[in-house]
Amino acid sequence: MEIDTVLWSRLVTGLTLGFHVIFATLGVGIPLMIAIAEWMGIRKKDQHYILMAKRWSRGFVISVAVGVVTGTAISLQLALVWPNFMKLAGNVIALPLFMEVFAFFFEAIFLGIYLYTWDRFKNPYIHWLLTIPIVAGAGMSAVFITTVNGFMNAPGGFVMEAGQFIAVNPVQAMLNTATFSKVFHVLSSAYLTGAALLAGIAAFAMLRKGVSAYHKKGLNLMMAVVLLFSLLNTLAGDVSAKFLAEHQPEKLAAAEWHFETERGADLVLLGWLNAEHEIIGALHLPKILSFLAFGDFNAEVTGLNEFPIDERPPLLVHYLFDSMAGIGFTLLMISSLYFVLLFWKKRNELNKWMLRIIALCAPLAFLAVEMGWFYAELGRQPWIIRGYMRVEEAATSSPSIRILFFVFLLLYIVLGTICVLVLRRLFNNNPAELEMEKWLKEQPEPPSEKGGPLS
Repeated sequence: MEIDTVLWSRLVTGLTLGFHVIFATLGVGIPLMIAIAEWMGIRKKDQHYILMAKRWSRGFVISVAVGVVTGTAISLQLALVWPNFMKLAGNVIALPLFMEVFAFFFEAIFLGIYLYTWDRFKNPYIHWLLTIPIVAGAGMSAVFITTVNGFMNAPGGFVMEAGQFIAVNPVQAMLNTATFSKVFHVLSSAYLTGAALLAGIAAFAMLRKGVSAYHKKGLNLMMAVVLLFSLLNTLAGDVSAKFLAEHQPEKLAAAEWHFETERGADLVLLGWLNAEHEIIGALHLPKILSFLAFGDFNAEVTGLNEFPIDERPPLLVHYLFDSMAGIGFTLLMISSLYFVLLFWKKRNELNKWMLRIIALCAPLAFLAVEMGWFYAELGRQPWIIRGYMRVEEAATSSPSIRILFFVFLLLYIVLGTICVLVLRRLFNNNPAELEMEKWLKEQPEPPSEKGGPLS
């Protein structure tokens, strides 16, 4: 039987991106949480927050190690799986790819210094300052790689001649029309997911072992960050919707199952399509799509039927979009409810149901990131470079691609298993309470005189 190399190419890249995005999100989001925790510890003279920064940084190193492997796999796959794409666009995206690697090494250098200089400075703020280049390096790494994705959605910065990109301006290509909305959405979602993960871990620990000062402080801090970045992520989603309405209307129309061009377009939530592409069981919000797309309830929104059939994204992106947006609003509501209960003295924000919901937020946040990236990639179909190259034109024709899929699948199973086992051993065998107790015993003077933990 003839092998469908395009399908297998999609599967290889989808598998890699789906696995890598977990660690890429951690790599961007966790450094900011470490910086916030250490700053709180220094400012409040509270060793609980310092301990958070120490423990989180240990786990972060493990995720970075796995992220390096999967990131390298993506670079390898660009050449092996999508050779025609690299032949056409390699001279355009080379700069951001190089800058992404530079940003990673910049982050890694300061991360090493940070890890090995705890308690080495008389002024603790000097050590905290080392988190700034780590956070900046992680963020810029995300920015540079996101500009590549932005270029694939809104190509520019070149002249097309004889089937080749010439007169390339790589900076202009990086600063394409998609860059701002994509970078805003990627960074806000990464910080939101990092905070949701750490809040979920604290909630899960309290469900298992009871409420402790360490986990309570960690939960309060991270839920505040979740609330902040939930609001920013909602704003980022609004910016993205307006970008799509203007520059990729077919992608927005597919996500909303908006088939006919009309004014005052409804927002379609949930539902399913029958064989005639009629929407069944959906919730219609009158004129909301027009407002989200253009800030005007009576604005005209382009329908999917305006585009050739072979240039329409798959309609299943509606489910991906609904899942991503629904989880985002859920995180906003849960974090808001937490602080309502926190400041409403008659209620207990640490009741078991609230802790269970917060613990569930961690996997939900990662699910939203996965759904968002799959929506971004599938919604661009059938293009790999919108308007210039289709996916089937870019993919390899080698039948060995099928073997490559199973090689990478085995690699990710091994990496994922090792990562989980190492993290479990790292933290389960050394709980926070035990580590804090060891620290207190090592102090030559009472903690109250040395700025010990505050009750």
